[in-house]
Parts: sequence; structure tokens; C-alpha cells
Amino acid sequence: MNQAPAAKSDLAVRAASAVVMLAVAGGALWLGGWWFDTLVVLVALTCFGELARLVMKATPSLAWRVIGIAAGAVYIGMAARALVMLEREMIVGILALVIATDIGAYFSGRTIGGPKIAPAISPSKTWAGLGGGMLAAALVTVALFYSNVGARAFDELRVMTGVAFVLGALLAVVAQAGDFLESWLKRRAGVKDSSALIPGHGGVFDRVDGLLPVAIVAAELWYRGHP
Repeated sequence: MNQAPAAKSDLAVRAASAVVMLAVAGGALWLGGWWFDTLVVLVALTCFGELARLVMKATPSLAWRVIGIAAGAVYIGMAARALVMLEREMIVGILALVIATDIGAYFSGRTIGGPKIAPAISPSKTWAGLGGGMLAAALVTVALFYSNVGARAFDELRVMTGVAFVLGALLAVVAQAGDFLESWLKRRAGVKDSSALIPGHGGVFDRVDGLLPVAIVAAELWYRGHP
């Protein structure tokens, strides 16, 4: 009898936390400069602390703990550097793509269901969810491309639209890979969330697991295309 009010209360907490997170991130991004850099550093340090905690719980081996923590430092450090170095428009695009992937995967997975991708790692992830996330990310990437494109020949636009679509879909797979990596680590550690820092949302690592690899790959692609 008490399940409905509890679920409603949890939804309210999650919504309030999401509004606060969006306000902080959006405000820092709008202000730019050291405001955004400071936020990135704080998030990266908190995320690293949560990752190190998971690694410590996941294995009793000192060698694997050292390797895991060192690899995590490089992983999170590369993502933080990418976010600090990229232009504001690119960061907005990355955030939009990751959010679109999550939303598309959630709704298509819930609506269509079907076979799981890796139930031993993440029981809720389905192939339909992955496809929905890829489609949503691809459409968002195309929309972002057209919002920034200047006057181009029709043939060039058609080719670039296809490139943007494929790129968005591939980056959605990268985001999902980051999600699976954290899910695998949490499963090994025997915990549900990376921490309880954010009410209704778990930890910082839970919120940025897909953002980390996308930021790294997007930055690499950007700098290769703009030497």
C-alpha cells in the first residue's frame, strides 16, 4: 500500500536533484573560463574517488587495485582535459548527444524490450535500447550539424548529413560502452551505485559514465580534423 507514495517521493527527489545538476552545469558552462574549469576539476576528482572506491571493493589483489586506480586516473583525466580544452559549442553538443543516448535507450528499451545485451553486467540494457539510443544520438547530431552549417552546396550537405548521422550513432555506442564499464565495475564491487552523493541519482560516476568516453573520442576526432 505504501509503494506508490514512496515511488512518487523518489521521483520528486530525482527531479529536484536533476534540476540542481542542470542549473549548476549550465551556469558554469555559460560563465565559462575558470568557473567551468573548476566544475570540471571538482567533478573529475569526485568521480575518481568513487572509481577508486569501486576498484578497492572489486578486487582484493593489490596489483589489480594499483592497475585499476592508475587506469581510472588516466581515463578520467583524459576526459576532464578534453572538456576543459574544447570549445563551448562542442561541449554542448557532447552533452546533448549523451543525454539523447540515455533518453532514447531508456524509452526504446522500456517500450520494445527484447533480448538483453549483457545481463550478467547490466540486466536492464537491451539491444532495442541500444538501437534507440543510437537513433536519438544520430538525430541530435544531425540537428546540431544543421544548426551550425553555413551556405553549402546540396551534394555536400547530403554527404555531411550522412556523416553526422553515422558519427552520432557511433558515439552513442561509445557512451553505452562507458555505461557498461561502470556497471561491470559496480557488479564486481557488489554495489548498486558508485556513491550516495546525489539524492535519487547515486554518485557522480553514475551520472558521467557515458560522458567520459564520448568526451575523449570527440576531442580526438575534433583535433584530428582541426590540426
